[in-house]
Amino acid sequence: MLGDERWRSADVELIAAGMSNLTYVVTPDGGTPDDAVILRRPPTGAVLATAHDMAREHRVVSALGPTPVPVPRTLHLCTDPAVLGAPFYVMERVVGVHVVDQLPPGYADEPAQRRAIGDGLVDVLAELHAVDPAAVGLADFGRPEGFLARQVRRWTTQWEATRDRDRPALDALAARLAQTVPGSRRTGVVHGDYRLDNCLLDPDRPGGVRAVLDWEMSTLGDPLTDLGMLFVYWPQAGEEGAGALSQVTTLPGFPTRAEIAERYARRSGADLADLSWYVGFAYFKFAAIVAGIVARSAAGAMAGKDTSGYADRIDPCVERGRAALADGAI
Repeated sequence: MLGDERWRSADVELIAAGMSNLTYVVTPDGGTPDDAVILRRPPTGAVLATAHDMAREHRVVSALGPTPVPVPRTLHLCTDPAVLGAPFYVMERVVGVHVVDQLPPGYADEPAQRRAIGDGLVDVLAELHAVDPAAVGLADFGRPEGFLARQVRRWTTQWEATRDRDRPALDALAARLAQTVPGSRRTGVVHGDYRLDNCLLDPDRPGGVRAVLDWEMSTLGDPLTDLGMLFVYWPQAGEEGAGALSQVTTLPGFPTRAEIAERYARRSGADLADLSWYVGFAYFKFAAIVAGIVARSAAGAMAGKDTSGYADRIDPCVERGRAALADGAI
């Protein structure tokens, strides 16, 4: 695309704002959707600058390009903030089904197809965690030593810095996690926020994953943190109406969390003896993130973003985190 005169004028459409990096579809003047590319840049008013490092996100997506992990092809990185007001990068536009709150009409109507979606997500996660960081140029992409203890400290600090109100149960969960950090058995590339709506699915073959998106929290660390976080976003049949998260995975056919864990263990060879700790940590991390959003919203720092109902998510997450640690509930 560089040097092509068509790009001197382009149509720019914001397609993802939320609480994360901003994502735009950019189409050259007179072009078709097939000509479009995707541009990613940091949000305005970011709190955790390390989570919005464009060069870092561009690096991991580029490095994973030759691996079995499906990612978009990167096209260009610009670190000069004078161009657009912030660093940004451009990648190919991958056409796929984006599932957030519901399945599109006519897509994965059969339980077997929904099972295939769950299995496909697990298989891609296992492929990611099988990548040798050094082999793809990511040996220095993070600090695996002490990763879990450092993660607990980081999110405890984040919670304390953006505390929306006194939450003794959340404080107790943080303390319990810090006291029971397991020893990591594996190290690999960690996505940091792996879930259904951070993937694009194959429009013609439910179960196929066209691309994994949103790598802004990726690093080197313990891969089981990804599995734990996936469970936070995976309510199962019988949990309809629990919290404000998407209920898609409660539909008939989607695997349970236990079935996901079983398939992941089989595909990755991972020891899941400490899985309940990772699940407890994931609920704590999510609760800390949501509490931060609530606090920033109350301070007027989330203008234009709907955060209604967010505070109601916190206590249920804390309880599920406590149950994971105390009872082994996943």
